[in-house]
Amino acid sequence: MVEIKTDTSIEAMRVAGRIVAQALTAVREAAAVGVSLRDLDRTARAVLADADAGSPFLGYRPNWAPTPFPAVICTSVNDAIVHGIPDDHRLRDGDLVSIDCGAIHGGWVGDAAVSFTVGRARPEDAALIATAEEALDAGIAAATVGNRIGDIAHAVGRVCRAAGYGIPDGFGGHGVGRHMHEDPGVPNEGRPGRGMPLRHGMVLAIEPMVIGGGKDGHYTARDGWTIRTADGSRASHAEHTVAITDDGPRILTAL
Repeated sequence: MVEIKTDTSIEAMRVAGRIVAQALTAVREAAAVGVSLRDLDRTARAVLADADAGSPFLGYRPNWAPTPFPAVICTSVNDAIVHGIPDDHRLRDGDLVSIDCGAIHGGWVGDAAVSFTVGRARPEDAALIATAEEALDAGIAAATVGNRIGDIAHAVGRVCRAAGYGIPDGFGGHGVGRHMHEDPGVPNEGRPGRGMPLRHGMVLAIEPMVIGGGKDGHYTARDGWTIRTADGSRASHAEHTVAITDDGPRILTAL
């Protein structure tokens, strides 16, 4: 069931979304050669605590997960696509890092992700990150009243495929509201004009994921959470929580 949010609810979600943006900004500023992924999680926890916000990630356990998620951010490095667990890995020069973060404030959730490189960026990594961001922009531009879920999916997938990148099967965006994952699902590839019509008051997380090697294959690592590329190539992830409004798409997880 898709919950249509009131304008008041969207304003409340904007508060949660801004906290997510602040946490992602702080984590990105803290990320440097020698800093551990666990340190980045501590940085995000501090931002959430200062804002009197909770985490929809911490303790989250979907039916496929072997254990509850132990952190407030996902830290996916190099060939990790999503769901990486912050651990004692220390960042190295040239690492490609994807950070996914959520916040709960006033009972509403915000969810967003950003990718960046630490130290000197390889040109191919910069291109991969730029493509994920371009795909996100395209998906947001398609998130208008009267369009359909398939229009968002098609916009995202078209950008990724045109660049020659892979798209991991079975992963994509979703509705957001009182819970982090709500209906409807928002695939990262699809046919335009298909799927649920977009209405004022729908709130969606749009989140392209791209695989640099051009293949779609992936696997779950031994920790039961981290999703890695099957060919060992690098991956990038970008995400915003977006409200569908009569005035056009509104990004709720921007600063």
